[in-house]
Amino acid sequence: MKVKDIMRPRADVIDADRTVQEAALMMQKNSYGSLPVSRNDKMIGMITDRDITVRVVAAGLDPKNTRVEQCMSQGIRYCFDDEDLSVVAQQMIRSKIRRIPVVNRSKRLVGMVSLGDIATRGQNKNISHDLLSHVAQV
Repeated sequence: MKVKDIMRPRADVIDADRTVQEAALMMQKNSYGSLPVSRNDKMIGMITDRDITVRVVAAGLDPKNTRVEQCMSQGIRYCFDDEDLSVVAQQMIRSKIRRIPVVNRSKRLVGMVSLGDIATRGQNKNISHDLLSHVAQV
């Protein structure tokens, strides 16, 4: 099974210069747990609900004045839409990540795939079990 068979075909991106409050509002509106972060049309990191909680709220920073770049997770892991799902699941296990942006071979963002997508729509129960047991406990 390929990633494109189970991915969510819609993915939003937030610019690194936007505020954390804007990111949180996007996440709330669309029920996202994370957003890819871009600068000059290139993904440079991810911001997660955990990043916001730990790096902004717990640190006493103002989400209205804190930029996404200040609290995002640096770097980006992604997969290709034509990759085998088992390969991507192993990448997620090694990296201990729950969501991963999906790009086409031109490296254009085409969707997102999550631990939940693999568990509910993936056809290989062994992959789902491995992924859930290794990543969900993080």
